[in-house]
Amino acid sequence: MIKLPVLAALLALLAVPALAARDANFDPFGLAGIDERPDAEIPLDLPFQNADGETVTLAELADGKPIVLVPVLHDCPNICGVTLSGVMQAVRAQEFKPGEDFTMIAFGIDPDEGPEDARADLAVLQKSFPDIDMTGIHATTGTTENIRAVTDALGYRYAYDERISQYAHVAATAFLTRDGHLSRWIYGLTPQPTDMKLALTEAGEGRIGDWGDQILLLCYHYDPVTGRYGSLVQSMLRIGGGLTALAGGGLIAVALMRERRKRKEAAE
Repeated sequence: MIKLPVLAALLALLAVPALAARDANFDPFGLAGIDERPDAEIPLDLPFQNADGETVTLAELADGKPIVLVPVLHDCPNICGVTLSGVMQAVRAQEFKPGEDFTMIAFGIDPDEGPEDARADLAVLQKSFPDIDMTGIHATTGTTENIRAVTDALGYRYAYDERISQYAHVAATAFLTRDGHLSRWIYGLTPQPTDMKLALTEAGEGRIGDWGDQILLLCYHYDPVTGRYGSLVQSMLRIGGGLTALAGGGLIAVALMRERRKRKEAAE
């Protein structure tokens, strides 16, 4: 008869190949990403905890303003700190102010994190950017169910890699309207200040910024592939230049064909 310790060891050995195969199939590039969902409705009434351990909702934090929402791990060994720092640099370099014109939320996606992790995250930002008023900048943590409800609505995909005990996730910033609809994503670690201003102008739905900002927004178009704004005028000029070159090439081809025809007729 096989003794229990021996049987347990055999079962453990049999489980190793299955675990290895599962880990080998973990594809962070396939599992992490963003599914574009323009104007998606984001639940703002779910309970989360802020850095002080108080129960709050995203609507309460927003206080009727557009939301700049940055999905992060508060205790992150990789890019999250750089992402938040990059967003803060963009905030500093444009004219709209957190607390006055919009609310910024470092949205924790790890349900195992708590208010102390969120508090530490904000402390780092406050130390790095002492010139920015932190009144309108918040950090949250929450349950798996409530976090997923927000990220699923946003189309933000991430996955836990058990091999390294970390979440695979992408660096991006979501801009929400005051009533909780997704306006835009801006991808990358450091948004350009112009992109930040235009995204806030758009998310503000005419309630922040002056007429000049609205006109500037009309002159730019949002590219969902790059997650950035590009000059519509420049794009039109590039397209116009390409069409001009194409037309010029066509005229040259027609002229050459006519010349060859004339030579052929003259030879006959």
